[in-house]
Amino acid sequence: MGLKSFVEVPRESHFPLENLPFGIFRPKPSPGAAAEAARPGVAIGDFVLDLSAVAAAGLFDGPVLRGSECFFQTSLNIFLEMGRPAWKEARSTLQKILSADEPILRDNANLREKSLLPMIEVEMLLPIVIGDYTDFFSSMHHAKNCGTIFRGPENAIPQNWFHLPIAYHGRSSSVVISGTDIIRPRGQGHPTGNSPPYFGPSRKLDFELEMAAIVGPGNELGKPIDVNEAADHIFGLVLMNDWSARDMQAWEYVPLGPFLGKSFGTTISPWIVTLDALEPFACAAPKQEPEPLPYLTEKKRINYDIPLEVWIKPKGYDLPSIVTRSNFNHLYWTLTQQVAHHTINGCNLRSGDLLGTGTISGPEPESLGCLLELTWNAQKPLALSGLTRKYLEDGDEVIFTACCKGKDYNVGFGTCTGKVLPASS
Repeated sequence: MGLKSFVEVPRESHFPLENLPFGIFRPKPSPGAAAEAARPGVAIGDFVLDLSAVAAAGLFDGPVLRGSECFFQTSLNIFLEMGRPAWKEARSTLQKILSADEPILRDNANLREKSLLPMIEVEMLLPIVIGDYTDFFSSMHHAKNCGTIFRGPENAIPQNWFHLPIAYHGRSSSVVISGTDIIRPRGQGHPTGNSPPYFGPSRKLDFELEMAAIVGPGNELGKPIDVNEAADHIFGLVLMNDWSARDMQAWEYVPLGPFLGKSFGTTISPWIVTLDALEPFACAAPKQEPEPLPYLTEKKRINYDIPLEVWIKPKGYDLPSIVTRSNFNHLYWTLTQQVAHHTINGCNLRSGDLLGTGTISGPEPESLGCLLELTWNAQKPLALSGLTRKYLEDGDEVIFTACCKGKDYNVGFGTCTGKVLPASS
């Protein structure tokens, strides 16, 4: 039996008492009214619990959170920086006050009305101030497929890939919340013959199915994070669509890597699902050959069994079509290895930093995490609602979702969505 809340939680909800993901919201304003301040909340069923109201009522009375201002902020950064003792205390308190047999909130009609808001009546915002954003390349299936497409099967995966979690530094200013439209980027593409490079709207706009870790406490400059302590620096995970202009990316990435082909937009889901909530879904990570260097060798290698789906809804269609079913457990390099490698040179992570996993592809044709792979770089068009797609077209809406299946409950992430708009003139 799952945990029981006094708040009605539909059976298929992503947000039962076992989950309680954190986000930042504000109530949708009434016509003519000024917008209210953004503040932290957790999802419970079809409601958002306002943590500022709960804190103002004195219900966070444990030794770590008592008197803290962390839930009166417009981002979660201060709460994240407080670390695992604060996260565990908050989760324990919230599960208690939302439980069916606890009267402190259940029987307080005034506080209940202040603190529980229907999700349809709120606007979700970026949950964190993102100082830095790093994107890894941690799926072996994705690396092999991309390498085969561009370099052939004999040179598919470079030698260094098996020794370190490759990554690049992304652009945090263009990270947006789910539901934000994405304007098709303009830029250069490969020249044809002796002509100048193509310039104009991207002709190969793609999605990338990723997740991202949200950094809690950071580390001091010059002091790396031990791989076996790295989990204490990860608050939780979000869904992430790292939109990619494949034609622009292919022309620009040698010798320094992605730039304009990636920096025009990255979408994340609004709810951060904590590692504590994901703990029941921990699983063994793939065996690594060769064995990594000592600073990347873990006492226990953990991945998570998180089923992932991608849907595309073309312009003018009422229903989306599923195009991908993958799983977080396909990642070759773990989250903790990514953190350890990121900091081994002394780089300082900070609260709210975003660490993308890279595209998460599986071994099966239906588990590929982007159109580059699904269409083999437009050589095999993808069937979609009676249409075909080589790459995304204007008006297409891309929808990611993820949901772990427990016994009589789910731990889900909601959705991560974005619609493609025409390029600016």
